[in-house]
Amino acid sequence: MTFVDPIGDMLTRIRNGQMRSLDKINIPYSNFRLKILEVLKKEGYIIDFKTDKSDENKKLIKVDLKYYEGRPVIREIKRISKPGRRVYSRADSIPRVHNGLGLAILSTSKGVMSDSEAIKNNLGGEIICRVF
Repeated sequence: MTFVDPIGDMLTRIRNGQMRSLDKINIPYSNFRLKILEVLKKEGYIIDFKTDKSDENKKLIKVDLKYYEGRPVIREIKRISKPGRRVYSRADSIPRVHNGLGLAILSTSKGVMSDSEAIKNNLGGEIICRVF
């Protein structure tokens, strides 16, 4: 099965899993998705993730979703740069999500990183998504 927007699909799976209060969700494997999940884990929005093989010998990423007092830690996760409309930003104009309480994930020339890391390293890039 081919996805038009695989990152959007991953974000939707996370959003739907938390609406259903699931502990774990499965996402098809890709290196780019893995890098985005590493940023989410480092910032404390998910518990953990690991790669696994399914029955058809396809790789999956199993994500452990995080909850606090029965409510999802991720209140909002939204795709910003889409395949039909890419959104780029310079280091000095990266938008702050909810006045710094949220997180923007960027794809830079030095890899996938959070908005605060990109500002610290003076790097701009494509704004993949925002998380609050």
